[in-house]
Amino acid sequence: MRSQNEIYALIDVNNCYVSCERLFNPKLRNVPVIVLSNNDGCAVARSQEAKDLGIKMGVPLFQIRDIVEKHNVQVLSSNYGLYAEMSHRFHSILADYVAPGEQEIYSIDECFLKVTAYAENYDLTEYAQDMRQRIQKWIGLPVCVGIGRSKTEAKLANHMAKKGKRFNSVCDLSTMDPKHRDYFSSLIDVSEVWGVGRKHSKKLQSIGINKVSDLTQADPHRLGKMFSVVMQRTVMELQGTSCIELEQAPPTKKQIISSRSFGSRVTDIESLSEAMSDYLQNAVKRLREDQSLCGCVIAFVQSNPFDKNKPFYNKSVSIGFAEPTDSAFVMNKAVMQRMSELFLSGIEFKKCGVILTAIEPKSTYIYDLLSDSTQIDKNEKLQEALEKVKVRFGDKKIAIGPCKMHGRAWAMSRQNLTQNYFSWDGLLTIND
Repeated sequence: MRSQNEIYALIDVNNCYVSCERLFNPKLRNVPVIVLSNNDGCAVARSQEAKDLGIKMGVPLFQIRDIVEKHNVQVLSSNYGLYAEMSHRFHSILADYVAPGEQEIYSIDECFLKVTAYAENYDLTEYAQDMRQRIQKWIGLPVCVGIGRSKTEAKLANHMAKKGKRFNSVCDLSTMDPKHRDYFSSLIDVSEVWGVGRKHSKKLQSIGINKVSDLTQADPHRLGKMFSVVMQRTVMELQGTSCIELEQAPPTKKQIISSRSFGSRVTDIESLSEAMSDYLQNAVKRLREDQSLCGCVIAFVQSNPFDKNKPFYNKSVSIGFAEPTDSAFVMNKAVMQRMSELFLSGIEFKKCGVILTAIEPKSTYIYDLLSDSTQIDKNEKLQEALEKVKVRFGDKKIAIGPCKMHGRAWAMSRQNLTQNYFSWDGLLTIND
């Protein structure tokens, strides 16, 4: 559906992971900080001070050791529990500014709001500044707001709000003078447009489209034939025609993947099984959050593909269920029975994981007349009991098997992990 009269706002937390860490540790302010990915591998979040040192997104830690040591860069492990709670509060605050159905939670630190109905009664720049100030006051996170006639233009406006000090963290392209809008667009590389990226930007540049202004002035139908209907919509959105509606509920996932590299190499089947069970239970948690059922699990293991001195070992097994399920107990039992097929003595395993496939909505699935409804009900009650314990006492207090016990050799390396300030064990204390 296309509309010429829509207005969207995109609110984005600045350097989200770093900002969350700084909120609880003021000593991290005004100094270079990076947050690392799983197993403390690569930089996935950087403070502005770290960016100014030339630290790129996704760069492995071992490649920037010299910069870290020379400039005393503060290195932290990802604290997903903390970030998730801060994200929940961030999105909850923004929900108060619009009616139900006018908010789309795009990511952990980004949110679209449809503000069309508010343009008549509010100055949208002031409205956005009020959002910024409330988020800063209530949860201490700095944000930027971009406003546009489409979601793509709002994304572009958010980029401008971050880069241009003149905008004071809020940029409204929906009411900006077209001459000024064209001027600013002529300064921004086309790769910054939402959905374009590096791959398409090279092809666009080969036909003379180098800046955002070039893309805005292009013929959408011509580019649609050269690229795809997605590129056609992108151009139309930049021209002020809204083609992409808000998504109140994310589409059902086609598959769920849960896998990680080990903190140290695994050589015994007991440790490999523990890790596999842990990753499976994490996947089932996401499955139940989506209110879906799984009809097939693929479990896989791998050795180190980059070790030239040893042959690469990679094996997987597929496990189908007669009836799709969301029971961690049922799925874990089935996977554990096949671990002997995956394990091979003498192999130093680096990674394992599961892929949940054949996923379908739980609400629309109709069980067979011969289904054991009593057992299905028991599995559901057992799963709910497990989840209630986790909610009340924490994720690590109970699990299937010993996978959540402390000190597992395969567990993810997180040497610089800060505490979860929203847990009982991680609450801040005040010393007299």
